[in-house]
Amino acid sequence: MYRTRRNKMSGTTRKVIIGLSTVTLAGGAFAVSTGLSSAAESCAGLDQALRQNLQFIAAQQANPDAQSAARIANRQAVVDLINQRRGAAGCTADVAGEVAQPAPAQPEQKQPEAAPTTAAPAAEAGAAGDVVCAGSTVTLSGEGGAPAASSGDFPIGTVLKVTNLDNSKSITVEVASASGSCILLNNAAFEQVREPGKFLIRRAVIERVG
Repeated sequence: MYRTRRNKMSGTTRKVIIGLSTVTLAGGAFAVSTGLSSAAESCAGLDQALRQNLQFIAAQQANPDAQSAARIANRQAVVDLINQRRGAAGCTADVAGEVAQPAPAQPEQKQPEAAPTTAAPAAEAGAAGDVVCAGSTVTLSGEGGAPAASSGDFPIGTVLKVTNLDNSKSITVEVASASGSCILLNNAAFEQVREPGKFLIRRAVIERVG
């Protein structure tokens, strides 16, 4: 009877040991699986951290200032630590930190210098005897009174001689008022040089007398 009880206990013990072994194997498999997953996630994060620190160092080297050496030394220590963790996690990706270089500045386009503008000489600048208002036609202003003229190009008091080339008649008049034309003759002045029935002198020579 003792031997039978011992055999029963041995059988129970075997079942417990086998059960514990099964749990241990399952737990080990779960640990291995979890470890691989964590390593994959850690590599992505470690690679990103390494890249950012390398980019920071490269930027400091490209544009150094008084504190750049200290900043680079601190970041290099961080880079060394990250590389140790990457080695332990089995990370093998080639990580580089490059700084985008700014595009070269385009040379400033020199604007062409504007040609100096020269003001056209005023009509009244003509000296006595000069022909002025070349090509202008002459008509009447409709003003009454003694023979006189009005002009937009000559000041009041200027003396002009108007010759009608179609009939060779001419008259010398003084500018008495302003108008929007080179010269307009009042009714009395126009009557002395116009052709009968015409209210426009197309071919005229206008001279400045004084």
